[in-house]
Amino acid sequence: MARHGKKYTKVAAVIDSTKKYTVDEALDTLLQGCYTKFDESIDVAIKLGVDPRHADQMVRSTVVLPNGTGKKERVLVFAKGEKVQEALDAGADYAGGDEFVDKIKEGWIEFDKTIATPDMMGTVGKIGRVLGPRGMMPNAKLGTVTFDVSKVVGDIKAGKVDFKADKAGIVHSMVGKASFGAGKLRENLLSFVEKIIQLKPSSSKGIYLKGVSISSTMGPGIKLDTLELRSLFK
Repeated sequence: MARHGKKYTKVAAVIDSTKKYTVDEALDTLLQGCYTKFDESIDVAIKLGVDPRHADQMVRSTVVLPNGTGKKERVLVFAKGEKVQEALDAGADYAGGDEFVDKIKEGWIEFDKTIATPDMMGTVGKIGRVLGPRGMMPNAKLGTVTFDVSKVVGDIKAGKVDFKADKAGIVHSMVGKASFGAGKLRENLLSFVEKIIQLKPSSSKGIYLKGVSISSTMGPGIKLDTLELRSLFK
């Protein structure tokens, strides 16, 4: 059994593990329990009634959180010609072609997200074994293989998050920082959940939103009342 420190134990003691909290109750309780000196991330985990082994039940997409994530994403754009300057003008940290592929082959990974124009994917494929396992490979389904690099760079900088249901049908995502306060976190959380609800596969039967919990970096999870949560979107 995992052993926790006194501060964690004190926070966990005030959370009723058998109770399902309203969104407002959960956020207030969560923020009161943040005890670290650094600005803790706030995460959500959603258990879905899907079987990701079936392609028609995979839940995967992106959403731009209204208040961002609080994390500064370093963006690398694989492009050539005028698209390089377009990416830099839009706020990309790095933009170029073969020179960055060569740097990455040598071990350089000073970025968090990548975008590629379609005509660069043949080149980017050479470092697929490096980017793929890290979840950094440009992906057309996520909108990161595109000629509209300025829009995608802007979305990422504004707080775009990618998500995908894991093998157990659970979607995890960061929805902000403790310093945001309950109001902004509520807006981000509801935007994320609304997107998940919109993506319900037609082949998914029974209860779709099976369970939702939120937690801080160092704190215990707090279960949300899914009935109350669903009612907020009617």
